[in-house]
Amino acid sequence: MDRRRYRRVTALQPVRIWGVDGEGLPFSQVARAKNVSVNGAVLQGMLHTMKAGELLHLQLGQHQAEFSVVWVGRLGTCRQGEVGVQINPSEPNIWDVNLLRCSEFVGKG
Repeated sequence: MDRRRYRRVTALQPVRIWGVDGEGLPFSQVARAKNVSVNGAVLQGMLHTMKAGELLHLQLGQHQAEFSVVWVGRLGTCRQGEVGVQINPSEPNIWDVNLLRCSEFVGKG
């Protein structure tokens, strides 16, 4: 059974990401949101080492928000380079997707 509170929608959207990596060094890169939900996302193509609890800033188009890293894909697995993030509570939704409508469509699929 899926433990997620919110349904995720496949997005495959490029996002600009910046923050401080697991080694304490500032970075900026472009990655891809693999899927998104109302409160989080899975990012692919992360080039920097991250740790759970670290903060990231994501920008999609003109919209940006701060997220917290909740999990990091292990090296040597199919999840390598992936990071699960959760939006911080006071931040705006940046996804260019009608999540409610997509969830309804998927649910009826």
